[in-house]
Amino acid sequence: MEIVPGFSLYRGLYEFGQYASSGTATETSGMKWTNMSDPVNGMRTVLIIMVAEWAILLPLAFCLDQVSSLSGGLRKRLLTFLKCFKKRAVSSRRHSFGRIGSKVILEMENLDATQEREVVEQLLLQPNANHAIICDNIKKVYHGKDGNPDKLAVRGLSLALPKGQCFGMLGPNGAGKTSFISMMIGLIPPTSGTAYVHGMDIRTDMNDIYTTMGVCPQHDLLWETLTGREHLLFYGRLKNLKGAALLKATDDSLKSVNLFLGGVGNKQVGKYSGGMKRRLSVAISLIGDPKVVFMDEPSTGLDPASRNNLWSVVKEAKKNRAIILTTHSMEEAEVLCDRLGIFVGGGFQCIGNPKELKGRYGGTYVFTMTTSSEHEQEVEQLVRRLSPSANRIYHISGTQKFELPKQEVKIADVFHEVENAKSRFSIHAWGLADTTLEDVFIKVANGAQAFNENA
Repeated sequence: MEIVPGFSLYRGLYEFGQYASSGTATETSGMKWTNMSDPVNGMRTVLIIMVAEWAILLPLAFCLDQVSSLSGGLRKRLLTFLKCFKKRAVSSRRHSFGRIGSKVILEMENLDATQEREVVEQLLLQPNANHAIICDNIKKVYHGKDGNPDKLAVRGLSLALPKGQCFGMLGPNGAGKTSFISMMIGLIPPTSGTAYVHGMDIRTDMNDIYTTMGVCPQHDLLWETLTGREHLLFYGRLKNLKGAALLKATDDSLKSVNLFLGGVGNKQVGKYSGGMKRRLSVAISLIGDPKVVFMDEPSTGLDPASRNNLWSVVKEAKKNRAIILTTHSMEEAEVLCDRLGIFVGGGFQCIGNPKELKGRYGGTYVFTMTTSSEHEQEVEQLVRRLSPSANRIYHISGTQKFELPKQEVKIADVFHEVENAKSRFSIHAWGLADTTLEDVFIKVANGAQAFNENA
């Protein structure tokens, strides 16, 4: 039993206690070095065992700690050992996917996600240095406890992101966006699949990836007693900046997010407002010229002026790096993102640039007219003349709203009909609006959630 460290420690303390209690009535109390040879106590054996345990278990504990602290746990060593077989394994897995798994995958995925998966498969077989991020069927499952079911947060996501592009992830709360970001930055390991950042695997090469990565987390991770400048100096040193280059990068970062003038950068962060802390977090993510940047809702809590300034910083930053950005602001997504993915239920429901998505899912005009209640029927007749398949989506107290398919309507005809109607009855207000990205998001998200509930 003394092989277990706890038992050997207990026996040693027990023997000390026995000698101490037996010697209280005599002149000599407690164990002496001369008592080590006494065969009754066995202290020599205890100390030998404890030294041997220290020599063996301490290095073992250190190794296990280093392995488990990196994403992937004990799999890391196996993956490193098998890395030489990566290309052959990937190739065979692709072929098996085509023969066995394609039917299942195609049934569960939409066309955009399937096309993105095909691009990723091609890049893995024929690597392209122009692509900064490649996610290969990455999945995250949170295993349930106390009888609760497992939670599938990310469902086999595949994504290829080239340099110089900002990719926006839109989705409702709880869709899995932050779980995806957490896997990409090494906070949590993927359950299956992997991702490559400039060719480096997030399961085995995370220490090397950190040197080329910038992160703006959803919640600010700042030290209240340090100043904004001290934060940037600290993170700049982590990115191997030194001397004059470090000081210049720090000043440029403070100026870019409006924290330079008035000595704001020299104030303790504990005295910053929420918006100022957010701007500092963005500056930290961009210092040191990272090649890949992850921004989780970077403009949260900013006033309109600060938000527009931040957008200018991000647009300038994306010229020579890849950025993945999550946001709930449709305006921000349109301004910053070259491509968007609407993320619902752990997977992409659609991928494309903002104009493509609005054209694909929002092929309607929204016509609104407010009149007195007795003229509601005439308004509906007017709309039916413009578009026989129009759909009324809102009606209350004389105000009606209709969706008009674009292929059936000419804007000039709408103005002509409204002018004619003004001569017959009073029109309090009217308007014709194109589909917005927000309309697309609501439509896609609601459709996906309804499908998942029925499934």
